[in-house]
Amino acid sequence: MCGLCGELRFDGRPADPGVLDRMLPRLARRGPDHEGRFHSGPVVLGHRRLAILDLSPRAHQPLADPDSGCVIVFNGTIYNYPELREVLRRRGHSFRTTGDTEVILKAYAEWGVDSVRRLHGMFAFAIHDPRRRCLFLARDRMGIKPLYYTLDRDRFRFASNSQALLAAGGVDTGLDPVALHHLFTLHAVVPAPRTVLRGIRKLPPAHHLTVHADGRHERVRYWDLEATRPAAAPRSEAEWTEAIHAALREAVRRRLEIADVPVGVLLSGGLDSSLLVALLAEAGVHPIRTYSVGFEDQPEEAGSEFEYSDQVVARYGTDHHKYHIPNEEVLARLPEAVEAMAEPMFGQDAVAFYLLAERVSRSVKVVQSGQGADEVFAGYFWYPRMAAETEGPPEVRFARHYFDRDHPEYCEMIARPCPPFDYTKGRVAWHLTRPGADTFIDQVLRFDVTTLIVDDPVKRVDNMTMAWGLEARVPFLDQQLVELAARLPPEYKLASGGKHVLKCIARGRLPDAVIDRPKGYFPVPALKYVRGPFLEFMRGILDSRACRERGLYRRAYVERLLAAPERHLTRLQGSKLWHLALLELWLQRNVDSAPGTWIP
Repeated sequence: MCGLCGELRFDGRPADPGVLDRMLPRLARRGPDHEGRFHSGPVVLGHRRLAILDLSPRAHQPLADPDSGCVIVFNGTIYNYPELREVLRRRGHSFRTTGDTEVILKAYAEWGVDSVRRLHGMFAFAIHDPRRRCLFLARDRMGIKPLYYTLDRDRFRFASNSQALLAAGGVDTGLDPVALHHLFTLHAVVPAPRTVLRGIRKLPPAHHLTVHADGRHERVRYWDLEATRPAAAPRSEAEWTEAIHAALREAVRRRLEIADVPVGVLLSGGLDSSLLVALLAEAGVHPIRTYSVGFEDQPEEAGSEFEYSDQVVARYGTDHHKYHIPNEEVLARLPEAVEAMAEPMFGQDAVAFYLLAERVSRSVKVVQSGQGADEVFAGYFWYPRMAAETEGPPEVRFARHYFDRDHPEYCEMIARPCPPFDYTKGRVAWHLTRPGADTFIDQVLRFDVTTLIVDDPVKRVDNMTMAWGLEARVPFLDQQLVELAARLPPEYKLASGGKHVLKCIARGRLPDAVIDRPKGYFPVPALKYVRGPFLEFMRGILDSRACRERGLYRRAYVERLLAAPERHLTRLQGSKLWHLALLELWLQRNVDSAPGTWIP
């Protein structure tokens, strides 16, 4: 895990190395172990390293290939790099390092742009190719690793977060009206390539981008998820369970073994992270380092899941670290957690991951986490509700149970001209109805895995853990496991209240209380049931001079939410008031003071 950035100029001028002076400090927390720079003519590349594989200086980046002349900056982990290295050695390539970065370089030299199809893991990288006079950039299939960019007639810039691009200057910081509609409708999800800022875009998952020295650029999708199943040779439930178990076991093993540092587990007390602990124990890991966090209870909701995580710890005798964080600390630390977000994130567990990662990073550099299981295996309460719907086209059936605000309410909220079209419903319709999914639930889960999860829990975990130089690995989003699960019949996901096949695997490996408990979340109740100091904090943001001068929200809508915040929850049980305050706070902390920006 690392942070990367760079620039390619199109106007015949040499790149300014000073741009790295502005960008790299905003990436330092992603890579605390080393800073590296490269400059050649119109290109500069910068890198901040978190050393996980080949801890020696010879693996520092930017890393050059003396044979091809190519130079790479890379963020992520390639889990099949040992096998790829052997293939490349047999083809005549030699290696100076023992990690995965050089394998990507040699693979590009051997197979060109098609090399990305051979990579199994999480990644975002940029390769300067002097022979083709271009930058080649790629992002992993599930979008686990981020890659943002700006593009104008003079130059192309890229970085691992938007803060580095804003620090570089010259960014159009006007709000993108389509992205804004997505943000407040799809639970803070703004599908790539848009971001909420007009001047910043992001490379979509499973795409690569070639940017030439003359400004031409081509973006190509190199992978897609098929949620279909052949009629021939159907599997029984037992056969499906064993196949999923084997794929998950392999995903956990790879994320354990491909590291030259210890690996822990973020143990929430839910089924998913608990199952990771059980599979690590089966693999012979001892002791297993586990980490849990909890917050203050509210009358409506517990602030921790310790009663369940403690049972898993007791069963497997893990080396456990448990943290209880009082509301005063949550409130005091909220602004810095928001400042660490590359994009606004409404999920109340963002600050939970931020505060947990701070503590975990003091003892390990790598953790496994359970994100993705609910989306891949239908664990959320809204999936069976959607499945029961029979009226209306797919996007309407989806919207009834997912949208935070319908289009009329969005128009009540926004002080700018109401969009003439329901942008979000149109985008959802396109995703759900494109070919390659057998049933409505297959359509929904494919959309979730390839789009929604990327800009909600996955981005949240990356941003909040990397803010403390902690690499989070997500076995449930392993490419091969996801491809297999997409073919799993929906009934084996939806049964047992969701995640049926995972519950079958867990039976006998975990306490029944953990398996059969109601679906939980990473709770920060004070951000859901907004009252007391948290209400005053949000009131202060929304009543601030900056917010009023920005003129984004209709005051009548703001006042209605401030008067009774607990009466205004979304279909996914999030606070609508927090949504408004979060975006405004993010703009104040990340955009308002950025150098050389403009807001037309």
